[in-house]
Order: sequence, then C-alpha cells, then structure tokens
Amino acid sequence: MRETVEHGEPAGDACGLPADEELALRSTLLDTLRAMGEARLNVGTAGNASVRLPAGKMLISPSGVPAERCRPEDMAVVDGDGRHAGPLAPSSEWQLHRDIYAAFAAAGAVLHAHAPFATALACQRLEIPPFHYMIARFGGISVRCARYATFGTQALSDATVTALQARNACLLANHGMVVFGRDLGHALALAIEFETLCEQYWRTLQLGPPVLLSEAEMAEVIERFRWYGKARRA
Repeated sequence: MRETVEHGEPAGDACGLPADEELALRSTLLDTLRAMGEARLNVGTAGNASVRLPAGKMLISPSGVPAERCRPEDMAVVDGDGRHAGPLAPSSEWQLHRDIYAAFAAAGAVLHAHAPFATALACQRLEIPPFHYMIARFGGISVRCARYATFGTQALSDATVTALQARNACLLANHGMVVFGRDLGHALALAIEFETLCEQYWRTLQLGPPVLLSEAEMAEVIERFRWYGKARRA
C-alpha cells in the first residue's frame, strides 16, 4: 500500500505547464465536469474528474462543490504523494485517480460518476457480459465490477485498478463507474457511451437473460477496434 500525506499540505503551485496552457486545461476540466452533469452522469456533488499533468501530478476537481459553482482556479493540483495545492481540497477520490495514472500509461484523464444505469448495475454487483459487441470498446469481452470498498479509501483504489486490468472502464460495487481515456474529451465520450451501454443492458435484462456473443465473435470485434477510427495503410 502506498503511503500518503495529508491533503492540506501544499504541493507547490507548479502544474509543470506554461500559464496559458494551465488555464486552458483548468477550464477544460471544469467544462468536462459541467458536461458530465448535462449528460446526467452526475447530480450535485457526486462524481469527479481529473487530467494527468507532468512529473507525476494531476489536476482534479475539488471536494464537495457543485460544478456550476466552481471556477477554473478551484481545480486542485495533487502530486504523487497526495499533497495538494489550491484554494479547495481535492476530491475525496484522489487516491483512485492517482493510482489509475500510476498503473495505466494510456490514462490521460479519469472520470468517476454515479450515473443512473451504471450505478443500478453496480448495486447488483453485476459484471457486464458480451451482450453487445460495443463491450469491446472498453478493452475486453466484459466490463468488470470492482469489489466493494468505502469511498475515498486505498482499498477502493486497489479494487478499481484490479478491475481495470486490460480495460478502460469498470463498475464500482454499490457505488458507480470509472472510465479513463487519452484526454478529457475522449474520457467524457467513453463515459457517455458506457452509461448508454449500461442502460441497454439494464433494459435487456427486463426481457430475460440476453443471448451472449461468443469469445470468437468478441475476439473479431476487439481486433477490428484496434484500427477503428484510424487511418489504415493500403
């Protein structure tokens, strides 16, 4: 288990970016938080978002403040030891974000939400099986549900990292969802797609057990997603 220090200890005021780039990134993070609310991924102070910074740091949303009341300068800089800089304390889930960045080099931004359909499935502690080929969008033939742990704890962070192995999304038992992407725009798009997939699975369950795609069928889809949206050589 990684040691941490109290949030209130300052980490310095350097994001490691030029001032104009830092302001733009702070504004984009705030816009992402507000877009999460507009997409009904979050309500009130639920959920959080972050973006990777140089030198093992991250910029993360503050704790307990609705997005509509936040300013770009309220986003907190947190270093690898958990020390933060900013006028407000970072999200209580900062450890979860930090450890995802440490574990997955492809993670440029992380979103955590209490989206209605994802949370409904998470409260049933359900893994999402290959009922639809778009499961492959999230890295494998299923989307896992991380074991339950209290919010804001190292135990939750550890469970989440385990559930995200070879994936870029997972459910958190009795809690919600986590998604990471290459940047904030990508992570937000994936989170909206994931909530849509959760809704589709929830609705399918109302009709009975779904017909699942085979491992071979999913393997073909996963291979196609390797070049989906990318230029291919002739």
